[in-house]
Amino acid sequence: MAGLRERKKAQTRRRLADTAFALFRERGYENVTVAQIADAADVAVSTLFAYFPCKEALVFDAEDEYERALTAAVRDRAPGVSLLDALEAHLVPAPQAATDDPSGVSGSGPSGADFVALVKATPALLDYAGRLRRRWEASLAAALAREAGVPEGDLLATTLARFALEANFLATYGDHSPEDLKAVFERLRHGWADFGTTADRTATDVTADS
Repeated sequence: MAGLRERKKAQTRRRLADTAFALFRERGYENVTVAQIADAADVAVSTLFAYFPCKEALVFDAEDEYERALTAAVRDRAPGVSLLDALEAHLVPAPQAATDDPSGVSGSGPSGADFVALVKATPALLDYAGRLRRRWEASLAAALAREAGVPEGDLLATTLARFALEANFLATYGDHSPEDLKAVFERLRHGWADFGTTADRTATDVTADS
């Protein structure tokens, strides 16, 4: 169990993130300063920066937890579960989870839908999300390599990490559904050899035509 000091630090961090998000939604991200966030949370600016290295990080306050959960998904998968299946289970949300928190990185404060809406509407946050994705990609690639018993930096492990996280990013911040993301994982599983052929009529194609 965390001690009193750790609990107080966690509470301060949560208060800062929640205060920032509320201000961003109310006024717009670009119209809120770090000083205003610190003042509203009743802390010094120096205290804010002790918890968050930049303004963007206040939105992505759960980024470290997300990275740990991502690597744990492949490291702690059940016996007999493939690396790809473990990644799909972790990244493709169930229908209710997709409604509640499609992003996976918004922490315990704002809803996932509100988080994604703010990020999509804010170029600086989208850019920060992309930088986070590249960091997570390196961690995931290393975890995949370890689990597969291949050297770190292996091209297949790196490629799988990149495809999976890029697809997840596009599905989260684009106009795509969990079913679209599942279709990407099916391609990762079975290949693109028949992609674009008449036989390759996906559920997405059928929906678009109807």
